Amino acid sequence: MDFTARYVALGDSFTEGVGDDDPTRPNGVRGWADRVAEQLALADNGFGYANLAIRGRKLRQILAEQVDAAIALRPTLVTLYAGANDILRPKIDIDDLLEDYEKAVGKLAATGATVVLFTGFDARGSKVFGTMRGRTAIYNELVRGIAGDHGALLVDYWRFNEYYDWGMWAKDRMHMSAAGHANMAKRVLTVLEHEHSIEVPPMTPVPELSKAEALRANARWVREFAAPWVVRRVTGKSSGDNLQPRYAQLTRL
Repeated sequence: MDFTARYVALGDSFTEGVGDDDPTRPNGVRGWADRVAEQLALADNGFGYANLAIRGRKLRQILAEQVDAAIALRPTLVTLYAGANDILRPKIDIDDLLEDYEKAVGKLAATGATVVLFTGFDARGSKVFGTMRGRTAIYNELVRGIAGDHGALLVDYWRFNEYYDWGMWAKDRMHMSAAGHANMAKRVLTVLEHEHSIEVPPMTPVPELSKAEALRANARWVREFAAPWVVRRVTGKSSGDNLQPRYAQLTRL
């Protein structure tokens, strides 16, 4: 099929859709990018969608594996979010990293496609991830400058206060829930100035916990999610090591 409009999504778990479980879809997830693609396809019978994002990928891996592959698909729209997995590393040179990021954005913009970039979330409400707040703020300022220099659109995740509701987050506290992904799809479509009919599904209520219950819940989270994440980082493994892109070629959902 010769698609007249082609959307290619690039990135890591955020764009792959982790946290929005759907066993009927590739890699068992749906995500905000699928939801955006579905809405865009409603308005264009010639619309095609590819999602090259893979969970666990760091910024330079995303650039090396996904940018040229995206350009080969002749996109008219590209979304790119990369860098969160780098920010969580013990050491990082954000300026050096974002130089490579800017080159990639320049290549994507040169195709004539609409390019959409994202800032990182302000995790000030998390005792664990809030420690990276300063790094994320620096990253965001550089991304904002790159977006402005290359005429890219910006989804300013840093400013989305609705994500301080824990119902927007999956049980692992690292990825958005189905409600969070649906809300992000609405945010992206707003930036694209595209009408949509997305309804954010009901959020799972987060119960008020006693101090003892909170301690048990935190211990369970460390055991089930945080510890395996640390082990993968120490051993050089990734949750996406054995995964392929969900939609490596253009398709119509």
